[in-house]
Amino acid sequence: MKALIISAEDFEDLELLVPYYRLKEENIETDIASIKKGSITGKHKYEVIANKELKEINPKDYAFLILPGGKAPQKIRHEEKAQKIAQAFNNDNKLIAAICHGPQILISANLMKGKHATSYKEIAKELKDAEALYEDKEVVVDGNLITSRKPEDLPAFMREIMKRIKINK
Repeated sequence: MKALIISAEDFEDLELLVPYYRLKEENIETDIASIKKGSITGKHKYEVIANKELKEINPKDYAFLILPGGKAPQKIRHEEKAQKIAQAFNNDNKLIAAICHGPQILISANLMKGKHATSYKEIAKELKDAEALYEDKEVVVDGNLITSRKPEDLPAFMREIMKRIKINK
């Protein structure tokens, strides 16, 4: 089993690092993809290495996708390759987990219509405009989609991710 995290500069540090290290605990190989390879820095100055460029990603190589928040989704959401990756995961009914501003990538990929979801409060209107069924809850699960609002929701977010991936192991 292999996981993919898509992010960019100014990611919300905890929303990338908590899933990344939790997956490492489970010995799940995890790639971090961004616009270009190399170091990316979070809002709170933690650095991670994006070991893949978006253009290198074949969604068939991964079991699930995680989209952390912060300002990174705004920077990556209009990248056609990021949208195509999200669409491929959705078309194959693979798990997509997005937190905070992460759903912005899914909005740009036209994947939110009719989906129950949550997000950071600042993009709730954008989710509703994309015809998502917005719920202000710590975690919302709708089929292959898991969404959460903010770093404080990470325990619930990770609990739902771990439930799903243990089923599929």
